[in-house]
Amino acid sequence: MPVSKVVGIDHVSIRVSDYERSRAFYAKLFGFLGFEISDEYPGTIGWTNGKTRYWIAEAEGRKKYRIGDVGLHHYAFQLRSRRDVDALQAFLEKEKVRIVDPAGEYYEDYYAVFFLDPDGIKLEGMKYGELAAKRKAKRKIRRA
Repeated sequence: MPVSKVVGIDHVSIRVSDYERSRAFYAKLFGFLGFEISDEYPGTIGWTNGKTRYWIAEAEGRKKYRIGDVGLHHYAFQLRSRRDVDALQAFLEKEKVRIVDPAGEYYEDYYAVFFLDPDGIKLEGMKYGELAAKRKAKRKIRRA
């Protein structure tokens, strides 16, 4: 039996090369996703939706991120529905955000869109299990 038990992920904190550029990018993205600013200090800001917190701060030293580097591969935002994934993609297209993998089925019942922040950090909006939940609900209705 574990001594301590993780009950969730409280926050992620990333370093950015251009704080003001990234702050503007994330402010628009998080406004669309329903996040609000949780706290802001000189050179760092965090947003929350009440369950997840996401922080950015100015990087020190090396300022270039490359997918495949040691460290964070990508961060996925779980959305309510496939429709929300499509809406996110439409928002990203309107904002001219680089989409690296468009909205689609990437695994069985796993629907997602992948995109990059201003430093090339890969982000994802996804929904899994929606089709299985709909099938289960239909079976339940038929049995009733």
